[in-house]
Amino acid sequence: MSTASRSPIAGWLRTLRQEAALFGVVATFLAFQLGGDVWLAGLADPLVAGAIFLWLFGAMLWASFAVVRHADALAEILGEPYGTLILTLAVISIEIALISAVMLTGDASPSLARDTMFAILMIVLNGLTGAALLIGGLAHHEQDYNLQGARAFVAVLMPLAVFALVLPKFTVSTADPTFSVPQAFFFAAVTLLLYGVFLVIQTIRHRGFFEQPASPEDGPHAPHAGHAVRSLPYHAALLVLTLLPVVLLSKRLATVVDFGSHRLGLPVEFGGVVIALLVLTPEGLAALGAARANYLQRSVNLLLGSAVATIGLTVPAVLAIGLLIDRPVTLGLDDAGTVLLVLTLVMSAMTFGGVRTSLLQGAVHLVMFLAYLMLIFSP
Repeated sequence: MSTASRSPIAGWLRTLRQEAALFGVVATFLAFQLGGDVWLAGLADPLVAGAIFLWLFGAMLWASFAVVRHADALAEILGEPYGTLILTLAVISIEIALISAVMLTGDASPSLARDTMFAILMIVLNGLTGAALLIGGLAHHEQDYNLQGARAFVAVLMPLAVFALVLPKFTVSTADPTFSVPQAFFFAAVTLLLYGVFLVIQTIRHRGFFEQPASPEDGPHAPHAGHAVRSLPYHAALLVLTLLPVVLLSKRLATVVDFGSHRLGLPVEFGGVVIALLVLTPEGLAALGAARANYLQRSVNLLLGSAVATIGLTVPAVLAIGLLIDRPVTLGLDDAGTVLLVLTLVMSAMTFGGVRTSLLQGAVHLVMFLAYLMLIFSP
């Protein structure tokens, strides 16, 4: 057989290998559609529960990495900030699907949405931001980013986070740290409205705020991950096709997480951490890689964008679900959580209040993240 005739076959085989995650997650979805109810009925056996959790979590995480790969390719095609915005929205859709599935599954904790959003904020603003700044500081001493874009993220994040996670504890319309029906409608609407205004600023009116400042050492474009970049329709279609089974598997994973948390007597916040880790791992690795490559603006867009989207999209979604199923949604944090959130927001404003960052700021954020982990198991 000639080289010319073998080339298309080799190309198809290479494509199949690259998209193995899609076939894996689709096969997992079909397997659980056919036999999932029987397998989930055996969760009382710890070995069965552990195996199912590892299978589902592994397949969904594998597919999430593929989603990130296609979003990275779109970022190279479309440029900033559209690429990171696509990635952020894809990741947040997984988060919303998981939280919604858990809320609709069994005796889910009414505070699960709050715990997940708080976990994502702590992991993003302290854990991943701290690690990115530390890695970038060790490799490059100080790093540049676009101050106007970072300030825009923080300016939107601070009121939205306080509205969602602090204010419900101090309102008196309900006995619990929840919103009343009129309050839920109002804050869901203003949250969506403010996030929509931010998207207009990010993508149309002030797009330059979210682009890496040009410097003699660095090129104007984000470093890519070394994967092949194909056409816009190819990556857009594969991103959606890979994301869809992840969303559809969310309810299965939610059942296992809910059962395991109750069976093992773990803190209720642990379920939120599990969901946050699944959602953030691929995006977090992309942000760390960008910081290591001295492209801090992409890290800022990914990390702060995730934090803003978490509040801007998840809060309206969970409030709407709570109203539809007539189930209270606990949003207000306890005293320790409130202190940690406010401290994190203040430190984020200080960290991104100058034009350059160093490893000192990374160390400070990592210490706050360790404090968050400690308070989960020893409140």
